[in-house]
Amino acid sequence: MEMASQHTPAQQAVTGNRVFRLAHVVSDAVNSVRLKTARRWNFIPQTVAYQGYGSTTWVRVLGRVVLTSKPNPGSRAEQAAQNGNQNIRGWRAFTSVPVQYSKVEIEIGGVTAQVQADRGGLVDTVVQVELTPGWHTAVLRAEGTEPVTTKIFVISPDTKLGIVSDIDDTIMVTALPRPFLALWNTFVLNERARMATPGMAVLMDRLKVEHPEAPVIYLSTGPWNAAPTLARFITRNMYPSGALLLTDWGLTHDRWFRSGQEHKRRNLELLAEEFPNMRWVLFGDNGQHDESIYSHFAQQHGDRVAAIGIRQLSASEAVLAGGHSDTGDHTGSKVPWIYSPDGAGMAKGLQDLGVL
Repeated sequence: MEMASQHTPAQQAVTGNRVFRLAHVVSDAVNSVRLKTARRWNFIPQTVAYQGYGSTTWVRVLGRVVLTSKPNPGSRAEQAAQNGNQNIRGWRAFTSVPVQYSKVEIEIGGVTAQVQADRGGLVDTVVQVELTPGWHTAVLRAEGTEPVTTKIFVISPDTKLGIVSDIDDTIMVTALPRPFLALWNTFVLNERARMATPGMAVLMDRLKVEHPEAPVIYLSTGPWNAAPTLARFITRNMYPSGALLLTDWGLTHDRWFRSGQEHKRRNLELLAEEFPNMRWVLFGDNGQHDESIYSHFAQQHGDRVAAIGIRQLSASEAVLAGGHSDTGDHTGSKVPWIYSPDGAGMAKGLQDLGVL
């Protein structure tokens, strides 16, 4: 009888590495074809800058280098771009093509830094610079593009409270996890059809009034392509301005698709490391993994969490989101948890805790 072959862990690792190397080759080849097609269609290179944050000695600068289509003169797309119109179909945000490994120059506070975008065209870097607390302007310029500016919020060493919020189903009602609705919301629905969660903008505005020095970080598993759309949503619905920490769909060095949960965990750990004297109010929902992610963070860094607010999805929202999470019991936690279907209920809970 012929025995089935057995592979050692080392052999499996080698096989896995070969598969991922092949996957990266295929991914790069596809992106190369997209770049050639975009250039043939006269797409233009563009540097996109996102809002960042930092301390008085360093700043985190975020941006992306892409090839994007130039609207035809007189077209609805051009008029929308000129007038700031949000009646734009979501798919337009995904027509741009990332330019890999572009050299990007960053200027802020009299300091100039040269960095390189990653394989997804993304710039996520730290620049060492001495700055005063408050808002500052950074200038980003990639090869062959016009310079663009973005705001950087420098956090005072005396700041004691910060705000981290999820976006989907927390500040914006989307029911994204179900595949069809995810495609519809992302690629078809126009921006003005996206709804703000009742009471959340008022709650976050009250937090900013009570703690004006507090930074706001919007931590989401959404793709960077959607950043301009999300930024306009935040402004239009009067949420406080804040840095967007999104992710990039596609391959990593060891995964076929990037892990949204790992993205959130990594950035929470980074914030704890960057601002060791600050406590955070964390907002999420009970439809995906926010509870487990925040619970793990609170167990590791209980002294860094002022409160955790979880938006409770309705029965219909929970069905669309794939159900509720199973980690609602936090009786043993030293960190206060607040559950409410809207911002008003969370505000009451934060008032009782003395945060508001």
